Amino acid sequence: MIFYCPCLQRVNRLAYGHSLFNKKWGKHMESRIALIGIIVEHMDSVDALNRLLSQYAPYIIGRMGIPYREKKLSIISVSIDAPNDIISALSGKLGMLPGISTKTIYAKTKG
Repeated sequence: MIFYCPCLQRVNRLAYGHSLFNKKWGKHMESRIALIGIIVEHMDSVDALNRLLSQYAPYIIGRMGIPYREKKLSIISVSIDAPNDIISALSGKLGMLPGISTKTIYAKTKG
């Protein structure tokens, strides 16, 4: 199966395990499992946030969103299985959106 990623262009997810092969540079990349915690304080950024998550959809295992109406914010958790570069790029781009805060934690074992 072939996926497209804005950071690595064409990436092929191999049938064995979660190792990724980057066709552009011809090398295998280790996959990591991480959780990105997202706090949304300004609802104006929700469309941009959803667009970013859609771009990284091939790597996302799942997501859960909880609206906290009393405090007028939302809490989102995103589980992701991807190389470090992809996880860092997504987390960084999300954190640059106005009214969005992120924190990433990694599993001790590799994907």
